[in-house]
Amino acid sequence: MLDANVKQQLDTYFQNITNPIEITVSVNDSAKAQELAELAKEVSAISAKISCQINQVSDSRAPLMQIAPKGETPRVGFAGIPMGHEFTSFILALLQAGGHPIKEDGALIEEAKMLSQPLHFEVYASLSCQNCPTVVQALNAFARVNPNVTTTMIDGALFKDEVERRNIMAVPTIYLNGEEFGQGRMTLAEIINKLDSGASAKQAEQLSQKAPFDVLIVGGGPAGAAAAIYSARKGIRTGVVAERFGGQVLDTNAIENFISVPTTDGPKLAASLEEHVLDYDVDIIKPQRVAKLAKKDLFELELENGAQLKSKAVIIATGARWREMNVPGEREYRGKGVAYCPHCDGPLFKGKKVAVIGGGNSGIEAAIDLAGIVEHVTVLEFSDTLRADEVLLKKVRSMSNIDVITQAATTEVLGDGQRVIGLTYTNRANGESAQLNVAGIFVQIGLVPNSEWLEGTLERTSRGEVIVDAKGQTSLPGVFAAGDVTNSPYKQIIISMGSGATASLGAFDYLIRSSVN
Repeated sequence: MLDANVKQQLDTYFQNITNPIEITVSVNDSAKAQELAELAKEVSAISAKISCQINQVSDSRAPLMQIAPKGETPRVGFAGIPMGHEFTSFILALLQAGGHPIKEDGALIEEAKMLSQPLHFEVYASLSCQNCPTVVQALNAFARVNPNVTTTMIDGALFKDEVERRNIMAVPTIYLNGEEFGQGRMTLAEIINKLDSGASAKQAEQLSQKAPFDVLIVGGGPAGAAAAIYSARKGIRTGVVAERFGGQVLDTNAIENFISVPTTDGPKLAASLEEHVLDYDVDIIKPQRVAKLAKKDLFELELENGAQLKSKAVIIATGARWREMNVPGEREYRGKGVAYCPHCDGPLFKGKKVAVIGGGNSGIEAAIDLAGIVEHVTVLEFSDTLRADEVLLKKVRSMSNIDVITQAATTEVLGDGQRVIGLTYTNRANGESAQLNVAGIFVQIGLVPNSEWLEGTLERTSRGEVIVDAKGQTSLPGVFAAGDVTNSPYKQIIISMGSGATASLGAFDYLIRSSVN
């Protein structure tokens, strides 16, 4: 299953293994079980410190691969073949079981060790989901440091009966001790905070004790990363407050227009951004959200957990999020058929009919991707023409299982109380209503700036975009903004990076010319 180049790379990584590891594989008579057994054998053959045991089973979840230091009861498992985006999770699990250090904050690891109750996690994922590895790797690390924790990644496309029984229609979905615990990307810090009610208060107290920053950047996407690097290179005290580093880039699949890099994907670019920022003396504070901005002697930023941070200048780079349809049923069935990430959730709709709302580049790209998985895709576009690039439209026209309906205004998401069963829309040309029976609805209708928390603080457009000048300065002196949260007419990664650098230089100019000390 693994080519020679991959095996050579793994041989290099496995030099970091200090303790013997055992891989235990439970198989049945399925082809996928044999594939998993073959993968385990190939990996174990690369290092003498990895052994492999294959067990034939008939009455338990299979195929299942479990990983543990030799002689220990396994606490980390993969139900399915951990390839695609989960291959890295698999290799990290091996390295951690073999004694390689876990790359998490030391204080957070200590909090994870302190939890004494039995915690049995199950993570339903898809191998094409960029968000799933964050959750899988966080829980794998948690199980590695705490003997009361077990975790298993479950490939939803392979274990369809479980997915149907538990009505799982979005990934990642996390179960804890048999009950749904959470859905969507979650870091280890977020998981610990949810389990330990006192953890957030402890963090708030610690954060409030930080010395004032020269520049504090709110947001960890491309704009925030660029602003951090440019600020740190000026030798000033720089901090970044981010809910997640990488921002919306983490939800992006293929990136083919990032100059000098012919092709990459969102998670890789996000990891590179954070790695580059950490080359400098930058204090990254995550996962945290800012709730309020106020100007006193210094700028004071209040976090959602109650912490107070101070800074001489602020750069807002909070980006944007997917726009919702705002129709009845949308929020009720979010994660139960209403989705915003075709790459993550598409495999759960294999063989079913789905709709894509939006005929721009994002919508048409989603339709093309989904058409290779689902039975049929219907694209609904509000205007009378599609707005996507011609190269994408040409591809859509060539695919027999994609239909396009223009001048369609979605009016309601329909469901049976458990999941989506369809939608209704109005034909804007004649005013007639129609119903479309689908199992999934993928919403791709643009972005909304993450700026609600700034209401009444500085000037924004009618769409909520923060208004900036050529230097990134907002209407409030000392507060700058960059990226998709601003009134920049084009929302692109490379443009956000440039505006982050501009805002940083503008903030530095403000500091040296102002009386702030």
